[in-house]
Amino acid sequence: MNITATLFGQMLTFAVLVWFVNRVLWAPLTQVMAGRTRRIDEGLRAGENGRQQERLARQEAERMITAARQTAGEILAQARERQAEIVEDAKREAHEEARRLLAAAESEVARKTDQARERLRRELAALVLEGAGRVVAAEMDDGRHTVLLEDLAAKL
Repeated sequence: MNITATLFGQMLTFAVLVWFVNRVLWAPLTQVMAGRTRRIDEGLRAGENGRQQERLARQEAERMITAARQTAGEILAQARERQAEIVEDAKREAHEEARRLLAAAESEVARKTDQARERLRRELAALVLEGAGRVVAAEMDDGRHTVLLEDLAAKL
């Protein structure tokens, strides 16, 4: 029975195989697996870092949007205030222009009224002189005098 020799041969062959695998295959395989583990860890860290950066970017974007909305609200408020100022200025200028035009119109009416009165005075004076001339030129007859005065009154 050569079980012992075969068993020792198999054990020796197995030991050589273990040594060969450990020396030639195991170290590079372990290095490859360690490198792969490192890359996976780096990828996981990069992914977590990317998620963190995304969260920060979203927070920054929300902050910027809020600030932009606030700025837009302030700009609109300023625009409304400026609009009200412009409207008030326009109203004030319109009232001043209306007062100026009204004063000019009143002045023109007063001037025309004075001119009309002066013209009426001259015409009245001319009529009085004419009437007086007729009265003097005509005889001092009461009937004739009454007709002349009635004629003068009709002209007035």
